[in-house]
Amino acid sequence: MPRSIALTSGRGRRSEAGTVEYGFRDQCSIHMNVHPPSPLLLARETLLTPYGLDTDSLNEVLGHIAAHKIDQADLFFQYSRSEGWSLEEGIVKSGSFHIDEGVGVRAVSGEKTAFAYSDDISSPVLLDAASTVRAIAAAGQQRRVRTGALKERRAAHSLYLPHDPLASLDASAKVRLLERLESFARAEDRRVTQVMAQLSGEYEVMLVAGSDGRLAADVRPLVRVSMTVIVEGADGKREQGSSGGGGRTDYAFFTDEALREYARAAVHQAVANLDARPAPAGRMPVVLGPGWPGILLHEAVGHGLEGDFNRKGSSTFAGRIGQRVAAKGVTVVDDGTLPGRRGSLNIDDEGNPTQRTVLIEDGILQGYMQDSLNARLMGVPVTGNARRQSFAHLPLPRMTNTTMVNGEASVEEIVRSVKKGIYAVNFGGGQVDITNGKFVFSMSEAYMIENGKPTYPVKGATLIGNGPEAMNQVVMIGNDLRLDPGVGTCSKDGQGVPVGVGQPTLRIDGLTVGGTA
Repeated sequence: MPRSIALTSGRGRRSEAGTVEYGFRDQCSIHMNVHPPSPLLLARETLLTPYGLDTDSLNEVLGHIAAHKIDQADLFFQYSRSEGWSLEEGIVKSGSFHIDEGVGVRAVSGEKTAFAYSDDISSPVLLDAASTVRAIAAAGQQRRVRTGALKERRAAHSLYLPHDPLASLDASAKVRLLERLESFARAEDRRVTQVMAQLSGEYEVMLVAGSDGRLAADVRPLVRVSMTVIVEGADGKREQGSSGGGGRTDYAFFTDEALREYARAAVHQAVANLDARPAPAGRMPVVLGPGWPGILLHEAVGHGLEGDFNRKGSSTFAGRIGQRVAAKGVTVVDDGTLPGRRGSLNIDDEGNPTQRTVLIEDGILQGYMQDSLNARLMGVPVTGNARRQSFAHLPLPRMTNTTMVNGEASVEEIVRSVKKGIYAVNFGGGQVDITNGKFVFSMSEAYMIENGKPTYPVKGATLIGNGPEAMNQVVMIGNDLRLDPGVGTCSKDGQGVPVGVGQPTLRIDGLTVGGTA
Protein backbone atom coordinates (compact mmCIF):
# COMPACT_ATOMS: atom_id res chain seq x y z
CA MET A 1 0.00 0.00 0.00
CA PRO A 2 1.19 3.62 -0.48
CA ARG A 3 2.83 4.84 2.71
CA SER A 4 2.72 8.40 3.98
CA ILE A 5 4.08 9.72 7.26
CA ALA A 6 4.58 13.16 8.77
CA LEU A 7 8.11 14.25 9.57
CA THR A 8 8.42 15.53 13.11
CA SER A 9 12.03 15.29 14.15
CA GLY A 10 12.99 14.97 10.48
CA ARG A 11 16.05 12.89 11.26
CA GLY A 12 15.40 9.83 9.16
CA ARG A 13 12.99 7.91 6.99
CA ARG A 14 10.59 5.08 7.68
CA SER A 15 11.62 1.61 6.65
CA GLU A 16 9.27 -1.21 5.73
CA ALA A 17 9.24 -2.34 9.37
CA GLY A 18 8.29 1.12 10.57
CA THR A 19 11.58 1.91 12.29
CA VAL A 20 13.60 5.02 11.53
CA GLU A 21 16.76 4.63 9.49
CA TYR A 22 19.66 7.05 9.90
CA GLY A 23 22.79 7.64 7.91
CA PHE A 24 21.87 10.15 5.20
CA ARG A 25 24.68 10.53 2.71
CA ASP A 26 26.17 13.96 2.70
CA GLN A 27 26.24 16.25 -0.28
CA CYS A 28 29.86 15.51 -1.19
CA SER A 29 29.50 11.74 -1.29
CA ILE A 30 26.65 12.01 -3.78
CA HIS A 31 28.76 13.93 -6.26
CA MET A 32 31.80 11.69 -5.75
CA ASN A 33 29.91 8.80 -7.34
CA VAL A 34 31.31 9.19 -10.84
CA HIS A 35 30.17 5.75 -12.05
CA PRO A 36 26.59 5.36 -10.82
CA PRO A 37 24.74 2.11 -11.56
CA SER A 38 22.77 2.01 -14.79
CA PRO A 39 19.09 2.97 -14.52
CA LEU A 40 18.06 -0.51 -15.66
CA LEU A 41 20.14 -2.17 -12.95
CA LEU A 42 18.72 0.15 -10.29
CA ALA A 43 15.20 -0.46 -11.60
CA ARG A 44 15.63 -4.24 -11.49
CA GLU A 45 16.98 -4.08 -7.94
CA THR A 46 14.21 -1.75 -6.81
CA LEU A 47 11.14 -2.95 -8.69
CA LEU A 48 11.65 -6.58 -9.75
CA THR A 49 14.11 -8.53 -7.61
CA PRO A 50 12.46 -7.79 -4.22
CA TYR A 51 9.23 -9.31 -5.56
CA GLY A 52 10.75 -12.37 -7.21
CA LEU A 53 10.25 -10.97 -10.73
CA ASP A 54 12.56 -11.03 -13.72
CA THR A 55 12.31 -10.55 -17.48
CA ASP A 56 10.83 -14.05 -17.89
CA SER A 57 8.01 -13.04 -15.53
CA LEU A 58 7.35 -9.90 -17.52
CA ASN A 59 7.40 -11.83 -20.81
CA GLU A 60 4.81 -14.19 -19.38
CA VAL A 61 2.49 -11.34 -18.37
CA LEU A 62 2.82 -9.56 -21.72
CA GLY A 63 2.28 -12.82 -23.59
CA HIS A 64 -0.86 -13.44 -21.52
CA ILE A 65 -2.26 -10.04 -22.54
CA ALA A 66 -1.33 -10.40 -26.20
CA ALA A 67 -2.85 -13.87 -26.52
CA HIS A 68 -6.00 -12.11 -27.69
CA LYS A 69 -6.82 -9.22 -29.97
CA ILE A 70 -4.73 -6.17 -29.04
CA ASP A 71 -2.41 -3.74 -30.81
CA GLN A 72 0.04 -3.16 -28.00
CA ALA A 73 0.53 -3.76 -24.30
CA ASP A 74 2.91 -2.47 -21.67
CA LEU A 75 3.77 -2.65 -17.98
CA PHE A 76 4.83 0.48 -16.12
CA PHE A 77 6.57 -0.04 -12.77
CA GLN A 78 7.29 2.90 -10.49
CA TYR A 79 8.86 3.53 -7.10
CA SER A 80 8.95 7.06 -5.72
CA ARG A 81 9.91 8.80 -2.50
CA SER A 82 9.06 12.43 -1.97
CA GLU A 83 9.23 14.99 0.79
CA GLY A 84 8.10 18.54 1.43
CA TRP A 85 9.18 21.11 4.00
CA SER A 86 7.42 24.40 4.75
CA LEU A 87 8.85 27.32 6.74
CA GLU A 88 6.91 30.39 7.86
CA GLU A 89 8.13 33.15 10.16
CA GLY A 90 11.24 31.14 10.91
CA ILE A 91 9.24 28.11 12.07
CA VAL A 92 8.89 24.75 10.31
CA LYS A 93 5.12 24.67 9.79
CA SER A 94 4.89 21.28 8.14
CA GLY A 95 6.90 18.36 6.85
CA SER A 96 5.83 15.36 4.84
CA PHE A 97 7.40 12.16 3.56
CA HIS A 98 5.70 9.82 1.13
CA ILE A 99 6.58 6.48 -0.47
CA ASP A 100 4.62 5.11 -3.39
CA GLU A 101 5.17 2.07 -5.58
CA GLY A 102 3.13 0.00 -7.96
CA VAL A 103 2.53 -1.11 -11.52
CA GLY A 104 0.16 -0.08 -14.28
CA VAL A 105 -0.93 -2.64 -16.89
CA ARG A 106 -2.24 -1.41 -20.22
CA ALA A 107 -3.60 -3.02 -23.38
CA VAL A 108 -4.55 -1.01 -26.46
CA SER A 109 -6.94 -2.22 -29.13
CA GLY A 110 -7.66 0.26 -31.90
CA GLU A 111 -8.71 3.46 -30.14
CA LYS A 112 -9.74 1.55 -27.02
CA THR A 113 -7.48 1.37 -23.99
CA ALA A 114 -7.87 -1.08 -21.10
CA PHE A 115 -5.97 -0.23 -17.95
CA ALA A 116 -5.49 -1.68 -14.48
CA TYR A 117 -3.07 -0.79 -11.71
CA SER A 118 -1.99 -2.11 -8.35
CA ASP A 119 0.27 -1.06 -5.50
CA ASP A 120 1.05 -4.74 -4.98
CA ILE A 121 3.92 -5.78 -7.25
CA SER A 122 3.78 -9.57 -7.51
CA SER A 123 3.42 -12.18 -10.24
CA PRO A 124 -0.16 -13.28 -9.29
CA VAL A 125 -1.38 -9.66 -9.19
CA LEU A 126 0.27 -8.91 -12.53
CA LEU A 127 -1.39 -11.92 -14.15
CA ASP A 128 -4.79 -10.96 -12.68
CA ALA A 129 -4.40 -7.44 -14.05
CA ALA A 130 -3.31 -8.86 -17.40
CA SER A 131 -6.45 -11.00 -17.59
CA THR A 132 -8.62 -7.99 -16.81
CA VAL A 133 -7.18 -5.67 -19.43
CA ARG A 134 -7.03 -8.45 -22.03
CA ALA A 135 -10.75 -9.09 -21.67
CA ILE A 136 -11.64 -5.40 -21.91
CA ALA A 137 -9.35 -4.64 -24.83
CA ALA A 138 -10.22 -7.67 -26.96
CA ALA A 139 -13.58 -6.38 -28.23
CA GLY A 140 -13.47 -4.66 -31.58
CA GLN A 141 -10.03 -5.80 -32.72
CA GLN A 142 -9.63 -8.43 -35.40
CA ARG A 143 -5.98 -9.40 -35.26
CA ARG A 144 -3.54 -11.02 -32.90
CA VAL A 145 -0.22 -9.40 -32.08
CA ARG A 146 2.98 -11.36 -31.77
CA THR A 147 5.03 -10.26 -28.77
CA GLY A 148 8.79 -9.93 -28.82
CA ALA A 149 11.17 -11.16 -26.11
CA LEU A 150 12.14 -8.30 -23.83
CA LYS A 151 15.45 -6.70 -24.70
CA GLU A 152 17.12 -3.86 -22.87
CA ARG A 153 16.76 -0.54 -24.64
CA ARG A 154 19.41 1.85 -23.39
CA ALA A 155 18.42 5.49 -23.06
CA ALA A 156 19.68 7.71 -25.84
CA HIS A 157 20.42 10.45 -23.32
CA SER A 158 21.99 10.90 -19.91
CA LEU A 159 20.50 14.26 -18.98
CA TYR A 160 20.85 13.94 -15.21
CA LEU A 161 22.55 11.71 -12.66
CA PRO A 162 20.55 9.20 -10.60
CA HIS A 163 20.88 11.27 -7.43
CA ASP A 164 18.65 10.69 -4.44
CA PRO A 165 17.79 14.29 -3.46
CA LEU A 166 16.21 13.27 -0.17
CA ALA A 167 19.53 11.79 0.98
CA SER A 168 21.69 14.69 -0.21
CA LEU A 169 21.11 16.74 2.97
CA ASP A 170 20.12 15.77 6.48
CA ALA A 171 16.96 17.19 8.03
CA SER A 172 18.63 19.98 9.96
CA ALA A 173 20.47 21.15 6.83
CA LYS A 174 17.18 21.29 4.92
CA VAL A 175 15.69 23.50 7.61
CA ARG A 176 18.78 25.73 7.57
CA LEU A 177 18.45 26.07 3.81
CA LEU A 178 14.94 27.48 4.23
CA GLU A 179 16.09 29.71 7.09
CA ARG A 180 18.83 31.17 4.87
CA LEU A 181 16.28 31.81 2.16
CA GLU A 182 14.12 33.73 4.63
CA SER A 183 17.09 35.75 5.92
CA PHE A 184 18.11 36.70 2.37
CA ALA A 185 14.58 37.97 1.67
CA ARG A 186 14.46 40.07 4.84
CA ALA A 187 17.89 41.50 4.04
CA GLU A 188 16.65 42.68 0.64
CA ASP A 189 14.20 45.24 2.01
CA ARG A 190 13.16 46.32 5.51
CA ARG A 191 9.53 46.38 4.38
CA VAL A 192 9.40 42.57 4.20
CA THR A 193 6.94 41.51 6.92
CA GLN A 194 6.37 37.85 6.12
CA VAL A 195 8.22 35.07 4.31
CA MET A 196 6.83 31.66 3.39
CA ALA A 197 9.26 29.16 1.89
CA GLN A 198 8.91 25.56 0.69
CA LEU A 199 11.43 22.88 -0.21
CA SER A 200 10.48 19.68 -2.02
CA GLY A 201 12.36 16.73 -3.44
CA GLU A 202 11.49 13.52 -5.25
CA TYR A 203 13.37 10.36 -6.18
CA GLU A 204 11.67 8.19 -8.81
CA VAL A 205 12.68 4.86 -10.32
CA MET A 206 10.62 3.65 -13.28
CA LEU A 207 10.74 0.65 -15.60
CA VAL A 208 8.60 -0.01 -18.65
CA ALA A 209 8.22 -3.30 -20.53
CA GLY A 210 6.36 -3.40 -23.85
CA SER A 211 4.85 -6.12 -25.99
CA ASP A 212 7.23 -5.11 -28.79
CA GLY A 213 10.18 -6.26 -26.65
CA ARG A 214 10.94 -2.82 -25.28
CA LEU A 215 12.57 -2.82 -21.81
CA ALA A 216 13.74 0.56 -20.57
CA ALA A 217 14.27 2.31 -17.26
CA ASP A 218 15.04 5.72 -15.79
CA VAL A 219 16.00 7.14 -12.41
CA ARG A 220 14.65 10.67 -12.01
CA PRO A 221 15.60 13.16 -9.31
CA LEU A 222 13.62 16.39 -8.92
CA VAL A 223 13.99 19.31 -6.52
CA ARG A 224 12.23 22.63 -6.11
CA VAL A 225 12.30 25.69 -3.85
CA SER A 226 9.46 28.20 -3.87
CA MET A 227 8.82 31.28 -1.78
CA THR A 228 6.31 34.05 -1.25
CA VAL A 229 7.09 37.33 0.49
CA ILE A 230 4.75 40.02 1.77
CA VAL A 231 5.87 43.64 2.04
CA GLU A 232 4.11 46.51 3.76
CA GLY A 233 4.37 50.17 2.81
CA ALA A 234 4.32 53.17 5.13
CA ASP A 235 0.60 53.57 4.46
CA GLY A 236 -0.14 50.01 5.58
CA LYS A 237 -0.69 48.75 2.05
CA ARG A 238 0.50 45.17 1.53
CA GLU A 239 1.63 43.36 -1.60
CA GLN A 240 3.22 40.00 -2.31
CA GLY A 241 5.80 38.58 -4.66
CA SER A 242 6.89 35.03 -5.43
CA SER A 243 9.85 33.21 -6.89
CA GLY A 244 11.66 29.88 -6.89
CA GLY A 245 13.46 27.33 -8.99
CA GLY A 246 14.78 23.81 -9.27
CA GLY A 247 15.61 20.99 -11.66
CA ARG A 248 16.57 17.33 -11.99
CA THR A 249 19.39 17.23 -9.48
CA ASP A 250 19.82 17.18 -5.70
CA TYR A 251 19.70 19.87 -3.03
CA ALA A 252 23.27 20.97 -3.80
CA PHE A 253 21.62 22.93 -6.61
CA PHE A 254 20.44 25.48 -4.06
CA THR A 255 23.61 27.44 -3.41
CA ASP A 256 23.49 30.68 -1.45
CA GLU A 257 23.84 32.52 -4.75
CA ALA A 258 20.73 30.79 -6.11
CA LEU A 259 18.77 31.41 -2.91
CA ARG A 260 19.71 35.10 -2.92
CA GLU A 261 18.47 35.39 -6.50
CA TYR A 262 15.11 33.82 -5.58
CA ALA A 263 14.79 36.22 -2.64
CA ARG A 264 15.78 39.21 -4.76
CA ALA A 265 13.21 38.38 -7.45
CA ALA A 266 10.35 37.83 -4.99
CA VAL A 267 11.03 41.01 -3.03
CA HIS A 268 11.46 43.07 -6.21
CA GLN A 269 8.09 41.91 -7.50
CA ALA A 270 6.36 42.69 -4.21
CA VAL A 271 7.94 46.15 -3.86
CA ALA A 272 7.08 47.01 -7.47
CA ASN A 273 3.44 46.20 -6.77
CA LEU A 274 3.48 48.50 -3.71
CA ASP A 275 3.98 51.43 -6.05
CA ALA A 276 1.79 50.10 -8.87
CA ARG A 277 -1.06 52.05 -10.40
CA PRO A 278 -4.28 50.56 -11.79
CA ALA A 279 -3.67 49.03 -15.21
CA PRO A 280 -5.29 50.58 -18.27
CA ALA A 281 -7.76 48.61 -20.36
CA GLY A 282 -8.08 48.20 -24.12
CA ARG A 283 -6.25 46.83 -27.16
CA MET A 284 -2.60 47.72 -27.23
CA PRO A 285 0.89 46.33 -27.90
CA VAL A 286 2.16 44.00 -25.19
CA VAL A 287 5.82 43.17 -24.60
CA LEU A 288 6.30 39.79 -22.92
CA GLY A 289 9.49 39.33 -20.95
CA PRO A 290 11.77 36.30 -21.41
CA GLY A 291 11.54 33.07 -19.42
CA TRP A 292 8.44 32.32 -17.35
CA PRO A 293 6.05 34.39 -19.56
CA GLY A 294 6.52 31.46 -21.95
CA ILE A 295 3.73 29.89 -19.88
CA LEU A 296 1.38 31.73 -22.27
CA LEU A 297 3.01 29.86 -25.17
CA HIS A 298 2.69 26.59 -23.25
CA GLU A 299 -1.00 27.05 -22.47
CA ALA A 300 -2.34 28.94 -25.48
CA VAL A 301 -0.35 27.09 -28.17
CA GLY A 302 1.41 24.04 -26.71
CA HIS A 303 -1.65 22.14 -25.50
CA GLY A 304 -3.28 22.67 -28.86
CA LEU A 305 -0.34 20.85 -30.49
CA GLU A 306 -0.66 17.63 -28.47
CA GLY A 307 -1.50 14.61 -30.59
CA ASP A 308 -4.73 13.46 -28.95
CA PHE A 309 -6.52 16.79 -29.39
CA ASN A 310 -5.55 16.88 -33.07
CA ARG A 311 -6.42 13.26 -33.81
CA LYS A 312 -9.87 13.89 -32.40
CA GLY A 313 -10.18 17.20 -34.26
CA SER A 314 -10.86 19.19 -31.09
CA SER A 315 -7.80 21.47 -31.37
CA THR A 316 -7.84 24.72 -33.29
CA PHE A 317 -4.64 23.43 -34.97
CA ALA A 318 -6.18 20.16 -36.20
CA GLY A 319 -5.56 19.38 -39.88
CA ARG A 320 -3.34 22.41 -40.42
CA ILE A 321 0.11 20.86 -40.89
CA GLY A 322 1.97 22.78 -43.59
CA GLN A 323 -0.17 25.86 -43.06
CA ARG A 324 0.82 29.20 -41.58
CA VAL A 325 -0.31 29.36 -37.96
CA ALA A 326 2.03 32.08 -36.68
CA ALA A 327 3.94 35.12 -37.89
CA LYS A 328 7.18 34.74 -39.83
CA GLY A 329 10.10 34.21 -37.51
CA VAL A 330 8.07 32.30 -34.93
CA THR A 331 9.64 28.88 -34.30
CA VAL A 332 8.32 26.76 -31.43
CA VAL A 333 9.97 23.55 -30.22
CA ASP A 334 9.32 20.99 -27.53
CA ASP A 335 12.62 19.66 -26.25
CA GLY A 336 12.81 16.93 -23.63
CA THR A 337 16.60 16.63 -24.00
CA LEU A 338 17.78 19.77 -22.17
CA PRO A 339 20.23 18.60 -19.46
CA GLY A 340 18.97 18.90 -15.90
CA ARG A 341 15.79 20.78 -16.74
CA ARG A 342 12.56 20.20 -14.82
CA GLY A 343 10.66 19.05 -17.91
CA SER A 344 13.44 16.84 -19.31
CA LEU A 345 13.41 13.03 -19.39
CA ASN A 346 15.91 10.46 -20.60
CA ILE A 347 12.96 8.37 -21.80
CA ASP A 348 9.26 9.08 -21.78
CA ASP A 349 6.76 7.00 -19.81
CA GLU A 350 6.43 4.46 -22.64
CA GLY A 351 10.20 3.88 -22.75
CA ASN A 352 10.79 5.92 -25.92
CA PRO A 353 13.66 8.42 -26.03
CA THR A 354 12.69 12.05 -25.70
CA GLN A 355 13.70 14.37 -28.50
CA ARG A 356 13.69 17.91 -29.83
CA THR A 357 10.49 18.26 -31.85
CA VAL A 358 9.96 21.30 -34.05
CA LEU A 359 6.27 22.13 -33.84
CA ILE A 360 6.15 25.45 -35.70
CA GLU A 361 8.97 26.63 -37.96
CA ASP A 362 9.06 30.20 -39.24
CA GLY A 363 5.32 30.35 -38.63
CA ILE A 364 4.46 27.08 -40.46
CA LEU A 365 2.95 24.17 -38.51
CA GLN A 366 5.26 21.16 -38.78
CA GLY A 367 3.70 18.53 -36.54
CA TYR A 368 2.34 17.51 -33.16
CA MET A 369 3.62 15.92 -29.95
CA GLN A 370 2.85 12.20 -29.98
CA ASP A 371 2.61 9.17 -27.75
CA SER A 372 2.46 5.67 -29.27
CA LEU A 373 -1.33 5.34 -29.40
CA ASN A 374 -2.01 8.60 -31.21
CA ALA A 375 1.06 8.26 -33.43
CA ARG A 376 -0.13 4.84 -34.60
CA LEU A 377 -3.66 6.04 -35.29
CA MET A 378 -2.39 9.13 -37.14
CA GLY A 379 0.28 7.20 -39.06
CA VAL A 380 3.20 9.32 -37.82
CA PRO A 381 6.33 8.63 -35.72
CA VAL A 382 6.28 8.85 -31.93
CA THR A 383 8.04 11.91 -30.52
CA GLY A 384 8.80 10.73 -26.98
CA ASN A 385 6.03 12.81 -25.38
CA ALA A 386 4.10 10.10 -23.51
CA ARG A 387 3.80 11.18 -19.88
CA ARG A 388 1.86 10.10 -16.82
CA GLN A 389 1.62 11.31 -13.25
CA SER A 390 2.17 7.86 -11.77
CA PHE A 391 1.66 4.12 -12.30
CA ALA A 392 -2.03 4.68 -11.48
CA HIS A 393 -2.53 6.89 -14.55
CA LEU A 394 -2.63 6.34 -18.30
CA PRO A 395 0.09 7.94 -20.45
CA LEU A 396 -0.98 10.95 -22.51
CA PRO A 397 0.83 13.09 -25.10
CA ARG A 398 2.22 15.94 -23.01
CA MET A 399 4.78 18.73 -23.27
CA THR A 400 8.29 18.57 -21.78
CA ASN A 401 10.17 21.89 -22.22
CA THR A 402 8.31 24.09 -24.70
CA THR A 403 10.13 27.16 -25.98
CA MET A 404 10.20 29.76 -28.72
CA VAL A 405 13.50 30.12 -30.58
CA ASN A 406 15.51 33.37 -30.50
CA GLY A 407 14.97 36.20 -32.93
CA GLU A 408 17.32 39.09 -33.73
CA ALA A 409 15.97 42.14 -31.89
CA SER A 410 17.43 43.43 -28.64
CA VAL A 411 15.24 44.07 -25.62
CA GLU A 412 15.96 47.78 -25.90
CA GLU A 413 14.84 47.85 -29.54
CA ILE A 414 11.60 46.07 -28.71
CA VAL A 415 10.67 48.35 -25.81
CA ARG A 416 11.74 51.46 -27.73
CA SER A 417 9.38 50.51 -30.57
CA VAL A 418 6.27 50.79 -28.37
CA LYS A 419 4.67 54.22 -28.01
CA LYS A 420 2.08 53.09 -25.47
CA GLY A 421 1.63 49.55 -24.17
CA ILE A 422 2.26 47.05 -21.39
CA TYR A 423 5.51 45.31 -20.45
CA ALA A 424 4.56 41.98 -18.83
CA VAL A 425 7.58 40.76 -16.89
CA ASN A 426 5.86 37.93 -15.04
CA PHE A 427 2.61 35.99 -15.12
CA GLY A 428 0.36 34.52 -12.48
CA GLY A 429 -2.46 32.10 -13.27
CA GLY A 430 -4.44 31.67 -16.46
CA GLN A 431 -7.10 29.73 -18.34
CA VAL A 432 -7.22 28.41 -21.91
CA ASP A 433 -9.90 26.79 -24.07
CA ILE A 434 -8.10 24.21 -26.25
CA THR A 435 -10.90 24.05 -28.81
CA ASN A 436 -10.59 27.69 -29.87
CA GLY A 437 -7.34 28.85 -28.28
CA LYS A 438 -8.93 31.63 -26.21
CA PHE A 439 -6.94 32.53 -23.08
CA VAL A 440 -7.00 34.80 -20.04
CA PHE A 441 -3.81 35.39 -18.02
CA SER A 442 -3.14 37.58 -15.02
CA MET A 443 0.10 39.55 -14.84
CA SER A 444 1.92 39.39 -11.51
CA GLU A 445 4.49 42.01 -12.50
CA ALA A 446 3.93 44.53 -15.29
CA TYR A 447 4.94 48.05 -16.29
CA MET A 448 3.52 50.79 -18.46
CA ILE A 449 5.51 51.64 -21.59
CA GLU A 450 5.23 55.27 -22.70
CA ASN A 451 7.14 56.71 -25.64
CA GLY A 452 9.47 53.75 -25.77
CA LYS A 453 10.35 53.64 -22.09
CA PRO A 454 9.06 51.64 -19.09
CA THR A 455 7.61 54.20 -16.70
CA TYR A 456 5.58 52.94 -13.74
CA PRO A 457 4.39 49.53 -12.50
CA VAL A 458 0.75 48.56 -13.00
CA LYS A 459 -1.41 45.99 -11.22
CA GLY A 460 -4.72 44.29 -11.84
CA ALA A 461 -3.82 43.63 -15.49
CA THR A 462 -5.08 40.59 -17.39
CA LEU A 463 -4.16 39.51 -20.89
CA ILE A 464 -7.05 38.36 -23.05
CA GLY A 465 -6.68 36.83 -26.48
CA ASN A 466 -6.59 33.82 -28.77
CA GLY A 467 -3.45 31.68 -29.03
CA PRO A 468 -3.24 31.29 -32.82
CA GLU A 469 -4.22 34.93 -33.36
CA ALA A 470 -1.64 36.10 -30.83
CA MET A 471 1.09 34.09 -32.59
CA ASN A 472 0.16 35.81 -35.85
CA GLN A 473 0.46 39.18 -34.16
CA VAL A 474 4.07 38.71 -33.05
CA VAL A 475 5.93 41.59 -34.68
CA MET A 476 9.32 41.48 -32.90
CA ILE A 477 11.29 38.59 -31.38
CA GLY A 478 14.17 39.21 -29.03
CA ASN A 479 17.61 37.61 -28.95
CA ASP A 480 17.50 36.94 -25.19
CA LEU A 481 15.92 33.47 -24.93
CA ARG A 482 15.63 32.44 -21.30
CA LEU A 483 14.23 29.31 -19.71
CA ASP A 484 12.01 29.46 -16.65
CA PRO A 485 13.75 28.85 -13.29
CA GLY A 486 12.27 25.36 -12.91
CA VAL A 487 8.92 25.65 -11.16
CA GLY A 488 6.29 24.59 -13.72
CA THR A 489 3.69 21.86 -13.27
CA CYS A 490 1.20 21.15 -16.04
CA SER A 491 -2.29 19.72 -15.49
CA LYS A 492 -4.24 17.69 -18.04
CA ASP A 493 -7.07 15.23 -17.47
CA GLY A 494 -6.43 15.41 -13.75
CA GLN A 495 -2.72 14.54 -14.06
CA GLY A 496 0.09 16.85 -13.05
CA VAL A 497 3.62 16.52 -14.49
CA PRO A 498 6.71 18.76 -14.23
CA VAL A 499 7.35 20.90 -17.31
CA GLY A 500 9.55 23.73 -18.51
CA VAL A 501 8.84 26.81 -20.60
CA GLY A 502 10.94 29.53 -22.18
CA GLN A 503 11.00 32.32 -24.71
CA PRO A 504 12.84 35.49 -25.67
CA THR A 505 11.29 38.93 -25.23
CA LEU A 506 8.34 39.35 -27.62
CA ARG A 507 6.26 42.20 -28.91
CA ILE A 508 2.68 41.19 -29.71
CA ASP A 509 0.35 43.80 -31.16
CA GLY A 510 -3.39 44.12 -30.77
CA LEU A 511 -3.84 42.14 -27.57
CA THR A 512 -6.66 43.03 -25.23
CA VAL A 513 -5.58 44.14 -21.77
CA GLY A 514 -8.16 43.96 -19.03
CA GLY A 515 -7.42 46.64 -16.45
CA THR A 516 -8.94 48.47 -13.52
CA ALA A 517 -8.13 52.07 -14.48
